[in-house]
Amino acid sequence: MKVLLVGSGGREHAIAWKLAKSERVSKIFVAPGNGGTAIENKCENVNITDIDELVVFARENNIELTFVGPEDPLTKGITDKFKAAGLRCFGPDSKGAQLEGSKAFSKDFMKKYGVKTAQYGTFTECDEAKGYLENCEYPIVIKADGLAAGKGVVIAETKEEAMKTIDDFMISDIFKGAGQKVVIEEFLEGVEASILSITDGKTLIPFISGKDHKQIFDGDKGPNTGGMGVLAPNPFVTEDVMKDFEENIVANTLKGIQEEGFDFKGIIFFGLMITKKGTYLLEYNVRMGDPETQSVLTLMESDLVDLVEAALEGRLHEVEVKWYDGACVNVVLASKGYPGTFEKGFEITIDESIKDKVFLAGAQLVDGVLRTSGGRVLSVVGRGRSIQEAREEAYKLTEMVNFEGKYFRRDI
Repeated sequence: MKVLLVGSGGREHAIAWKLAKSERVSKIFVAPGNGGTAIENKCENVNITDIDELVVFARENNIELTFVGPEDPLTKGITDKFKAAGLRCFGPDSKGAQLEGSKAFSKDFMKKYGVKTAQYGTFTECDEAKGYLENCEYPIVIKADGLAAGKGVVIAETKEEAMKTIDDFMISDIFKGAGQKVVIEEFLEGVEASILSITDGKTLIPFISGKDHKQIFDGDKGPNTGGMGVLAPNPFVTEDVMKDFEENIVANTLKGIQEEGFDFKGIIFFGLMITKKGTYLLEYNVRMGDPETQSVLTLMESDLVDLVEAALEGRLHEVEVKWYDGACVNVVLASKGYPGTFEKGFEITIDESIKDKVFLAGAQLVDGVLRTSGGRVLSVVGRGRSIQEAREEAYKLTEMVNFEGKYFRRDI
C-alpha cells in the first residue's frame, strides 16, 4: 500500500522508519518531511502542508492510509476532511483533538469524567487570574490554553514570577493568541512519566512507558526544551502505578471519549505525575510525543501498519502488541545555544553503519548534503537487554554523528 505521513520532525522520521519496515507498505510520501525522511527507505518528501491540498494529493495518488504526526493539523480537522473525502486517516477528529488543542477543554473533560488530575482554575481576564494568584501556594503551574509548540507551560516558584508570566501570556501575547486564556494549576511533586497508547474509541492499549528529560542541562537544570532524551521503559512506572493509571485515568478517559461522541481512532499520549498520593494526569496529547516516539518504536516488534488498521476498523480488542524484552535510551543531539538562539546550516556526518539508529529532526537535505536546520537536530537510540546496556550503546552512537556545535545531555 501507499501511505501518506504528515509532519516534519524527529517523530515523523521514526514513524516513517517503522512504517517502512512493514512488508505491506510499498511507498511512503512524507509531507513535508525532513532530511531524515528524504533518505529513508521507501520514502519521498512532498512539499505540501495545506490540508485541502493534502486531501487532493491523497486522492490523486491512491493513498490507502494517512498517518498524522503533529497536533496542529489534527486540531484543524484534517481527519474530518479526509473522512469526508472517503479517505482513511489515522488520528482523532477535531472534537477529540481539543484534548490537546485546549488546556481548559482538557482539564474540564478530566474533571467531568473523574480523571485524576491537579486542582485548577481557568481564566480569560488578566485581573481575575492575578487575583487567583494572590491566594495560591507556590510553586504554581501556569499553562497557555492553546497550542504553543510545547513552550506554553511555566512553573512559577514565586508570586512575582507568576504575575510576570500572566503579563507575558495575556498582555504581551508572546504565544500570539494561545495564551489569551490560561489554566492555573496546583503544582504536583513527583516523577513524570509519558505513556503513549493507541485507541479505537472502545479499546485503549498502552505502549511501553517513557521518561523524558525536558531541561537542557544535566541534572534537570536550565530552561525547558522540547525534550533532550528518553529512557524506556520508565523505571518509576511500576505494576502499582500501571494499575492506578488504568483504573483512574484510562477507564475514565475512554468513558469520556464515548460519552462526548468523539471519533477517536488514533494515538493518546498521557503525561503523568507519579506522586506519593498516587498517579495524576498532567496532560493529554493526541499524537505521538517527540522524542518518546523514537524510543517506543525502537522497542515495538509488532507491525505498526497492522495496529493502525486495527484501530481504524475498531478491532483493537483482538490485538496484542509485541515488544522487545529490554530497554531503549534516546539521546537528543542539539544545536549549541538551543533552546535560545543558535546557528544553522552545518553539515551533519553520520557513520553509515548506524543509519538505523539515528532519527533526524532539525535537519534538511541540501544538494545531497545533510545540514542542521533546527534546535533539536537528531536523536540516537541505543537498545539493550538492560537500561545500562542501552545507555552505553546510545552514548557510543553520539561519537559516530558529528556537526559543528553538537550538544547533548550526558545523564539520560
